[in-house]
Amino acid sequence: MKITYIHHSSFSIEMENAVMLFDYFKGNVPLFDTKKHIFVFVSHKHPDHFDMGIFELAKTYPYITFLLSDDIQMDEAHMDRKHIPQISRPHILSIGKNESIFLPIRKGSGKREESGTADAEKPGLYVETLASTDEGVAFIIACNNQVIYHAGDLNWWSWDGETQEEYMDMTNRFQREMAKIKGREFDAAFVPLDPRQENRFWWGFDYFMKTTQTKLVFPMHFWKDYSVITKLKNMEKAKEYFNKIADIKEEGQIFLV
Repeated sequence: MKITYIHHSSFSIEMENAVMLFDYFKGNVPLFDTKKHIFVFVSHKHPDHFDMGIFELAKTYPYITFLLSDDIQMDEAHMDRKHIPQISRPHILSIGKNESIFLPIRKGSGKREESGTADAEKPGLYVETLASTDEGVAFIIACNNQVIYHAGDLNWWSWDGETQEEYMDMTNRFQREMAKIKGREFDAAFVPLDPRQENRFWWGFDYFMKTTQTKLVFPMHFWKDYSVITKLKNMEKAKEYFNKIADIKEEGQIFLV
C-alpha cells in the first residue's frame, strides 16, 4: 500500500487495483492512475471532513464511487442546489451506522450490493461501519487481504470542565464502539490525536491501540500540531505500541506499507 497524508484527517491509500480517499476537504490530492477504481469515503458532514469539491473528481476518474455517511443530505433537490455534477450523481452511495456493504471494483461502479450477495471471487471492498461518538460513522474496509480502519470522529472526546454526566455518556458510547472491534487486526488505522483535549489528547488513541491488534497507526485530526505525535510516542503509556505510530511530519508525506 502507498499511503499519503493529505491534510487533517484526509489520507489516500493506493493499492494495485484500487484507490481509497478519506475525509477530504483541503490539501493536495495525489494524481492517481485513471485506470484504477477510486473510492471516496466521507465519515460525516463536518466541514473539516467533507467538501463538495470531491465530486469534481468524477470528471477525471471514470471509475469512481463516493461512499458518504447518511448524515450528509444527498437527495436530488439538494444536489441541484449545490450544483453537484451530473456525472458524479450515479456514483454517490450512502451508508449508516453499524451497516456493511460490498463495493465491487469495476468500471462505472455505483450500484450498491448488500454484503450477503457479494461474490467471494469478485474483487471489491467489504465495508463495515461503527457509530461515531460525534457525527456520522467510522469505516472498516477489507480489500486485497488488507484491513483498514478510519475513525472519522469516533474518539473519546473528553474535556476538562465537562460534567460527570457528560463524561460518563461519552465514555460509555466510546467504549461500546471499541468493544465491537476488540482484538481485531488492522493493517493500517487512522485515529484522532487532538491537542485541543489538552491532557486527555491521548485517551482515545491509547484505548484503540490497546483494544485492537493494529500493525501501523496514523495519527490524524491534530490541527497541524505535529508535536503531539512525538509527545505521545515518548509517553510511558505508549511503550507497548510507540514503534507502530507513523511519524507524520508534513502534508504530502508518503508511507509505503
